[in-house]
Amino acid sequence: MSRVDETRTWTFLTNHAQVLLCLDETPDIRLRDVAERVGITERATQRILAELVDAGYVTSERIGRRNRYTVDRQHAMRHSAQFGYEIGALLRALS
Repeated sequence: MSRVDETRTWTFLTNHAQVLLCLDETPDIRLRDVAERVGITERATQRILAELVDAGYVTSERIGRRNRYTVDRQHAMRHSAQFGYEIGALLRALS
């Protein structure tokens, strides 16, 4: 395996984090475009969005023919290692 191939076997951020970043940066983005940016299928993007909505990280509002997504930046991070941190801190660091 070459050095380039090794770096493509894992990433620092999960697909959930990548989708959250896309929605935060471009609230009226199409899920098709999110999928393309993240490098996953549109179906996987829909599943991740549903999980983020169910967990309270994202709300979705229909405006005309498009959806507009709002990320709750005050929502707590999920992992115990980030106890006491809000998701907004992560989004600010990565933006």
